[in-house]
Amino acid sequence: MRIIHSANELKPEGKKCCGAIGFFDGVHLGHQQIIRQTISDARQHEGLSIVITFDRHPNTIVAPDRVPPMIYSLDQKVRTIARLGPDVLLLLHFDKPFSQQSPDIFIRNLVQDFGCIQSLCVGANFTFGHKRAGNIALLNQLGAELNFRVHGMAAVSLDRKPVSSTRIREAIIDGNFDAADQMLGRPWALAGKVVQGDRLGHQLGFPTANLDASGLVLPPNGVYAAHTRILNDGSIGRSAGTDGGIGRAATNPPASSGRSGESYRAVLNIGIRPTIKTGTPERRVEAHLLDFSGDLYGQELELTFVQKLRAEQKFDSLDGLKAQIVKDIEKARTIF
Repeated sequence: MRIIHSANELKPEGKKCCGAIGFFDGVHLGHQQIIRQTISDARQHEGLSIVITFDRHPNTIVAPDRVPPMIYSLDQKVRTIARLGPDVLLLLHFDKPFSQQSPDIFIRNLVQDFGCIQSLCVGANFTFGHKRAGNIALLNQLGAELNFRVHGMAAVSLDRKPVSSTRIREAIIDGNFDAADQMLGRPWALAGKVVQGDRLGHQLGFPTANLDASGLVLPPNGVYAAHTRILNDGSIGRSAGTDGGIGRAATNPPASSGRSGESYRAVLNIGIRPTIKTGTPERRVEAHLLDFSGDLYGQELELTFVQKLRAEQKFDSLDGLKAQIVKDIEKARTIF
């Protein structure tokens, strides 16, 4: 899949263009239906299938107090779209000038830059453009004028309710991974860059990879058994944060760095670490990779949850916490 950031980069060389437009957070079953329809259209007309999406949620610009937590990081979303097999991803930068563009101008510019649009596929309730003034009715009107077909895809239903990014977020927040997985059509995974931390895990003898999960939806605080995959194949969008990290034993330097594609079992802690007295509590995501020794700073980890081991709890001492971590690891190994 080719990634471009402006429609005039496409240069279709006379091929017809079939596009899918949406934010596509999570790339759930409904999103997949839209993208697959676009790919089918492109194959039928020997054209190019193009997924058109944005580098941040529109509310980041137009309603910053109402930005939902994301199901996927931008890199994760791009990887998931790529696996569906479109020819091109048009990843547009969403900023204030873009948000003020009228829906009519947005579509006309696409047609001009692509040269020819055969079809556009969106969700039935899709809105776009300044103040969300664009909708299916406008797309149909422009399609009749500019000679392209419009697919307004009905939502996919599960348990008699439409599948949506909002429902998936709610399921994850509730710790209902089975429901989230069903709506996504794949196991939900949390991904983030490994960033520097306070090395407490090293002091306790259990080094942890601290993930920058800022802006992402998280399940309830607690300790989880998880599968971890190392992904250091380059960043599409989000940059790393500034807190967290993986501890490294000073007397026993790491044998190697993690390599992209390697998988490890892990014990994952999500919470504010109530046993640790360090200023204002902040929610952290820390993974102890079993049977791993290496440097993961700056690399991306993708965590798939297997089972919750216990709720977050406060211990009387660091020794008590350390003893519990030993039990958590033993329990996780039994589950794996």
